[in-house]
Amino acid sequence: MARFTRIQVLSKMHETGIVPVFFHKDIEVAKQVLKACYDGGIRVFEFTNRGDYAHEVFGELNKYAEQTVPEMILGVGSIVDAGTASLYIQLGSNFIVSPILSTDMAKVCNRRKISWSPGCGSLSEISYAEELGADIVKIFPATQVGGPEFIKGVAGPSPWTSIMPTGGVSPTEENLSAWIKAGAACVGMGSQLITKDIIKENNYNLLTERSRSAMDIIHRLKGGE
Repeated sequence: MARFTRIQVLSKMHETGIVPVFFHKDIEVAKQVLKACYDGGIRVFEFTNRGDYAHEVFGELNKYAEQTVPEMILGVGSIVDAGTASLYIQLGSNFIVSPILSTDMAKVCNRRKISWSPGCGSLSEISYAEELGADIVKIFPATQVGGPEFIKGVAGPSPWTSIMPTGGVSPTEENLSAWIKAGAACVGMGSQLITKDIIKENNYNLLTERSRSAMDIIHRLKGGE
């Protein structure tokens, strides 16, 4: 069962501004990454369903989070069907992120009052996602969909929409500035933040520093929210 309510998840996404996106089959690596991001101030983390037995790793990681980094809101991404969403909800996922828009997934998440962020690529999809109960929608792949200019375009007719771009986001001031100034509510960031070199060299202190730096940039751009 989720430890955090939908409102808590949404509030923390807006407040933190960054949702790391990560998968690793080794639970010990996953723990180190989660802890490093937490030490850097991040409080929302997306573990992606991208490998064999990923749900088993997630289940152990969620238990670890509850005991070691209790303020971390751990959710799951790369979910493409309602059955898999249900599996992770049973394992305690606090939110569901998907690269697609699925009405069946919406029903499953809404029934359990779990925050869900479906992937959208047009204003029509975004509007339908909101009709189905999505509070923060994901645009993916964000750069290919249209980048920051797409978010600006959506804001005109739909200023109430909250968007999380994922894909093409990096922890540099120039890149983050483009997304945040365009109106992104928060950003999803994977390999640009959690690089292969960090994992290979076990340099988790660097990950903590990068997380803290990226958060500082976003908070400064948002005016200290």
